[in-house]
Amino acid sequence: MAVDSHCHLDYDVFDEDRDAMMLRAADAGIDYMVSIGVELDKMPNILNIVNAHDHVFATAGIHPHHALEAPADSLQQLYDYGKNPKIIGLGETGLDYYYNKTGFDTQEKIFRQHIEVARHYDLPVIVHTRDAEDDTIRILQDALRTEGDFRILIHCFSGTSNLAEACLEMGAYLSISGIITFKKSEELRQTVSQVPLNRLLVETDSPYLAPMPHRGKRNEPAFTRYTLETVAQLHNMTYADADQQTTDNFFKLFTKASRKVKA
Repeated sequence: MAVDSHCHLDYDVFDEDRDAMMLRAADAGIDYMVSIGVELDKMPNILNIVNAHDHVFATAGIHPHHALEAPADSLQQLYDYGKNPKIIGLGETGLDYYYNKTGFDTQEKIFRQHIEVARHYDLPVIVHTRDAEDDTIRILQDALRTEGDFRILIHCFSGTSNLAEACLEMGAYLSISGIITFKKSEELRQTVSQVPLNRLLVETDSPYLAPMPHRGKRNEPAFTRYTLETVAQLHNMTYADADQQTTDNFFKLFTKASRKVKA
């Protein structure tokens, strides 16, 4: 009963085959999916999708690429969405200095808004960090020190061992994407092999980052299994055991999500 902890089911590349794509995920043993919010004005469409499926969840967030476009009442909107029973986390938010489409200060302001709301509702904050490890660590550590504990998930972890160690010390979980299957990702595989399995989740970030052997094609939740296979290999365990552990991790972190009742 694996979980794709981060995908974008509302994107228009899925419009022609969204239902079939979700059936393929179920056939591949991916029983849960989380459709991630990146723009507040897209949230109604996300909620329409997840409300039609008992075991598909959502988060509400503003991606750092869209931080400059955030509405003036973004903080209040995040608080409002946090009340929704299908919203199980805040984000995707964080810092992206690779593109830096919105400016460092604006990204940090919006990032801290998500942390505030996530702490208020005791929900995880889903963190995007690219070429911004030092500031990501600084902001998370500062928020923990000054305001108290909150739940942290580093989405699509592809960073250094220093980032992994710092985040694990803060109690964070790391979500692993198809990047780990790429030939060039040996350093990442080495880092993930040292992360305790009870702190790992898996994701696709679909429609992006399709894993091997589908690299270069549109990604979809069914492909979570390739990432999970690699995680199992790195930790010298069976696929079934890695599946069970990462699924348990998901429900431990996302306490608002409801688990299927086995027949």
